[in-house]
Amino acid sequence: MAGTDRTKQQTVVEAHSGPAVILVAPQLGENVGTAARAMLNFGLTDLRLVRPRDGWPNAYAVKASSGAFDQIKTVRLFDRTEEAIADLDRVYATTARRRDLIKPTVTPQTAMAEARGIEASGARVGVLFGGERSGLNNDDVTLAHSILTVPVNPSFASINLAQAVLLLGYEYFRQTQEAEPRIDATQDQEMASTGEIVGFFEQLERELDTHNFLYPPEKRPAMVRNIRNLFQRADLTLQEVRTLRGIVTALVRPPRERVPYKERPGKGEQAGKGQRTKSDDAS
Repeated sequence: MAGTDRTKQQTVVEAHSGPAVILVAPQLGENVGTAARAMLNFGLTDLRLVRPRDGWPNAYAVKASSGAFDQIKTVRLFDRTEEAIADLDRVYATTARRRDLIKPTVTPQTAMAEARGIEASGARVGVLFGGERSGLNNDDVTLAHSILTVPVNPSFASINLAQAVLLLGYEYFRQTQEAEPRIDATQDQEMASTGEIVGFFEQLERELDTHNFLYPPEKRPAMVRNIRNLFQRADLTLQEVRTLRGIVTALVRPPRERVPYKERPGKGEQAGKGQRTKSDDAS
């Protein structure tokens, strides 16, 4: 199945740039290249790499891409998964293994239908793919809103990185060719980006460390994952994240610094009898 219509190629890419594809700790440059080829087959152009073993740029990746990097001009490089997804509002984590995490689990078809609706509301979506040998670790999966699993033959469930990217790309592209995206009516509020959510996590974890909640040390990683997963399932809006951060700040503030609302200057009658107020000036 060869052949490319060069007259339509750029138009398709611009119309359907689609979800970001984030490859976490990919091993071989060739696999990055074939994943890029699979992306461009279906108009996906936002490729991000987290700690690629063979480094970047990589000549083997370019060769294996069959020219995909002629159009995927920018490949962003990151040291941490949190940084790679900081600007995204919805993140899916691909995994074939059972996880000890309570998260919604979706198929590529369901995930990409959701992605279309989310993007139509102005938010951004990304999909995490793990390394070839062991996939994503639990800390990376915890950062995602949902787990994405491809239904395959259970007696031979192994698919490679490029195949996984291809399946996601196909489902997304198919959605763009069919009905209008289904926009979630609850998305009238601005979604919190992953960076904003991680900022809340880090603030909360600092205070929990200060108050010796994340103890003993050997249990800390699992406790952190469980706490993060609890909040990720809530699908927080930006305002909710700001409220949670305000709650944490208020709880750790020394009591002498807390001023009851009714006693704050300028609140109703608390402005004081005989004092000039804005209403007095207006009259």
